[in-house]
Amino acid sequence: MATAPTSLRTTAGNLCLGSAPDSWGVWFPEDDRQVPYTRFLDELAEAGYEWLELGPYGYLPTDPRQLREELDARGLKVSGGTAFGALHRPEAWDEMLVHVCRVAELTAAAGAHHLVLIPPMYRDEKTGAFTESPVLTAGQWAGFGKAADRLGKLLLDDYDVRLVVHPHADSHIQTQPEIERLLNESDSRWTNLCLDTGHVAYGGGDSVDLIRRFGERVGYVHIKQMDPDVLAQVAAEDLSFGEAVKRGVCVSPPAGVPNPADVVTELALLDAELFVIVEQDLYPCAPEVPLPIAVGTREHLAGCGLTGTRRPALKTPGHR
Repeated sequence: MATAPTSLRTTAGNLCLGSAPDSWGVWFPEDDRQVPYTRFLDELAEAGYEWLELGPYGYLPTDPRQLREELDARGLKVSGGTAFGALHRPEAWDEMLVHVCRVAELTAAAGAHHLVLIPPMYRDEKTGAFTESPVLTAGQWAGFGKAADRLGKLLLDDYDVRLVVHPHADSHIQTQPEIERLLNESDSRWTNLCLDTGHVAYGGGDSVDLIRRFGERVGYVHIKQMDPDVLAQVAAEDLSFGEAVKRGVCVSPPAGVPNPADVVTELALLDAELFVIVEQDLYPCAPEVPLPIAVGTREHLAGCGLTGTRRPALKTPGHR
């Protein structure tokens, strides 16, 4: 692993900070318990952020011109798009591709070059009911990495958008062995990792270890912390992620794990420039809750050296 200049050890100049609708309690394109997108954008700018991830497709305007006008009015820029996609279901490929390409098209139109792909959850976000088996079959695993690469190549060729797969609680890419298997069975030219520090912790993994051993595959970062006490309840009571969020599993730094300063220190050593997007799952929450949390989180991360607002330079995938 390349050694970073000394300056990066105190100020992580290779990292660009942003946030996302998730930090305002937004999980769905439409939901009465979510704030209007105009309030999210207003408060994002007020909290001192310049970059944002698009969040669930349909929450922010999907017309590129309208989206650009809303962002320009507030001095905001887009780091990437977000989509759910079931890489383990060949029969659903065409339907997934339609959705993912819509997101990629909007992402590219907004001037961004990353698409965060989240595996679907096997438990319903609202009810916690199981919707499919939590364990993939050998056949499903056999095609997972190849499907990711097929999608990643298409996105890069057609939209100049890079695929980063996001580990997620209650999904088939949750534990560290599952994350490592995906990386080992996919090609770095087409498939890389959105390292979500909170979801890695939720699955019992170690983000710092992943950065040290798979740093060249980290293409994008979500930074969040989990409450160890609530994680213990998840294990003891077999809670769904939705229930865990209601119990406050996602916490503001430095209250949870992992320690964001440790993550920032390791990311600063990478020979790569990366977006680091704040996410604190809050759905559902009162409208007045997110803004002070967003301000406090930004200030804490600035104290860890994460202050950059410059767009990361893109490098050829797999060649950092």
